[in-house]
Amino acid sequence: QVRLVESGGGLVQPGGSLRLSCVASGSIFGIMGWYRQAPGKQRELVATIRIRSGGNTNYGDSVKGRFTISRDNAINTVYLQMNSLKPEDTAVYYCIAGLGFTSPNYWGQGTQVTVSS
Repeated sequence: QVRLVESGGGLVQPGGSLRLSCVASGSIFGIMGWYRQAPGKQRELVATIRIRSGGNTNYGDSVKGRFTISRDNAINTVYLQMNSLKPEDTAVYYCIAGLGFTSPNYWGQGTQVTVSS
């Protein structure tokens, strides 16, 4: 059974930082990463990383230069370092895992990130 367990969400002021973590179990994945969904908006890509094959990363345009995704294969964990946070980054952030190298096959429960003063 695949499990994705997220942690690290919370409330932060604009300009602040947060780090999300996602621990995966139950399968061997090609990619892991994060999507997010804000109220009234469609779910969007935040970042993905290849678990094998060089660790290639892919970022959504709105987070490039501010967010960094990384992985620790030894403990099946992916991290999302979020810097220079903006109110528009407020959303539920979902950890994802894919068996291939493109689309998600599995989703976590989500963790709330709120950027507000």
